[in-house]
Amino acid sequence: MSLDFSSLHISRTAEIVHGVSLTIGAGELHVLLGRNGSGKTTLLNAVMGHPAYTVEKGSVTIDGEDVTLLPAFERARRGLFLSLQQPPEIPGVGLADFLRSATTAIRGEHPKTVAFASALGANLAQLRLDPHFAERSVNVGASGGEKKRGEMVQMLTLAPKFALLDEPDSGLDADALHYVAEAIALLRTQGAGFLIVTHYQAFIELLKPDAIHVMRNGVIAQSGGLEILANGLAAVL
Repeated sequence: MSLDFSSLHISRTAEIVHGVSLTIGAGELHVLLGRNGSGKTTLLNAVMGHPAYTVEKGSVTIDGEDVTLLPAFERARRGLFLSLQQPPEIPGVGLADFLRSATTAIRGEHPKTVAFASALGANLAQLRLDPHFAERSVNVGASGGEKKRGEMVQMLTLAPKFALLDEPDSGLDADALHYVAEAIALLRTQGAGFLIVTHYQAFIELLKPDAIHVMRNGVIAQSGGLEILANGLAAVL
């Protein structure tokens, strides 16, 4: 099981990513670092199939299947998940209803009511969110930290093969940072692979990544392990 990007050239109004290749295997966790504007968010959105981004060259494959031309919902059905840097509000749609619909769309069948409610309750507890959080409109009235933890509830509930997480640590206090890291570790033990964008060294150390990649000007300029951060995060950006 693997997620592969091969020589990706990605544009929006102009080319932003210039020939990025990466392979993420089952249970692997990769961290993606880089200054603002280096192409990190563009890469994640394009891999997920966001229509605002165009893959000019290269390919995206999931378990050997080329999904480069598939829309985002088809990539989700094949096990891909994206958490957003700024999660949108969805007024009038409760988190539980949202996840029930998403689960149905991805799996092709309605989840069993009791089993779904039990799993969602466990996932809320994993992120230390009140059970009533599931009835609130998605991200409406939520703090930045609640939005990020809510996305982790979505991730655990949908149980993707591969998760692309864009700054999942943003807006979190020290305790919530641990809760999010624990949720990622839980799914990782179940075989999920991860590509995570972050700007926070303490979070990276909690994640215990298999690899760290540094993007500069739309390319991966450096790869390695935790030794990359030996002189601090600022030294590699």
